[in-house]
Amino acid sequence: MKIGKVPESVLKRSILKQIHTKRAEVCLGASVGEDCAAVKLAEDEIFVISTDPITGTAVDIGDLAIQITLNDLASAGAEPVGVMLTALLPENITEPEIRKIMQQADAACAKANVQIMGGHTEVTAVVNQPVITVTGVGKAKEGALVSTAGARPGMDIIVTKWVGLEGTSIIAKEKQKELLSRFSENFIFRAQKFDQMLSVIPEAATAVKSGVSAMHDVTEGGIFGALWEMAEASGVGLEIEWKKIPVKQETIEICEFFGINPYELISSGAMLMAAEDGNKLVLELKKAGIEATVIGKATADNDRVLLNGEERRFLEPPKTDELYKVI
Repeated sequence: MKIGKVPESVLKRSILKQIHTKRAEVCLGASVGEDCAAVKLAEDEIFVISTDPITGTAVDIGDLAIQITLNDLASAGAEPVGVMLTALLPENITEPEIRKIMQQADAACAKANVQIMGGHTEVTAVVNQPVITVTGVGKAKEGALVSTAGARPGMDIIVTKWVGLEGTSIIAKEKQKELLSRFSENFIFRAQKFDQMLSVIPEAATAVKSGVSAMHDVTEGGIFGALWEMAEASGVGLEIEWKKIPVKQETIEICEFFGINPYELISSGAMLMAAEDGNKLVLELKKAGIEATVIGKATADNDRVLLNGEERRFLEPPKTDELYKVI
């Protein structure tokens, strides 16, 4: 395609026509020539926004871009309403590829009842693969916002599902040929399907009703990075039982194959939480069909410690995600 705005015919045919989910709160949405979107909220509701790009992979990028941003909104205790989607596209992209990205994005939005309200699409020579940035718009009742900074000394620290799901799925798709030299097709297929567990909207909704004090979705930097960020934001220390951190066997084996650390691997699909009664929260999550584990406690000092039997290791600030060592 030619550099510049996507042609209007393509915009109408392969972008706007792929958007199906509508929300009553959206009073101005995506159409030709519109530069803004508008959302009408009730007097006691708070407008919540978040934005994220997808740069680490081009596989299933439409789906990933939506899920990651919706997870950010969910971690604040907000109900996602809509998204603004910006797509920077390489010159060699085809219209069917554009349509596929939009169909992925629309399917992810439909699952969460979220409207694509607008955005921008452009072909540019500065990218060699599609780069998607999504800004999410959500709403929360006044006084019901949850932040990363809500952990307090003595609170339990909880992780939902398993860490490394997103990174494992991306690697299994991007590096399938290399992995086949050691693993069976069925093993790789299971790992690729971890992308079906990336939404944390259900656990966030349950946690908000069950007295959660802090939430943080586990993304770049993995669980070690997320733990540091929650502790730093909250001004607390941590004592974390390393062996209690839930991780799938497929993640462990794929990480061993590439010589990377599963605990520093991008981990959308896992939500980090803090609560006064972690066991009660875990029980409520399991009633909702969501796996969750208490992995430690917040402390009053500044030490952020990983415990592995007699071994004590101190957490460090987040580093470059392990995914980039492989992809």
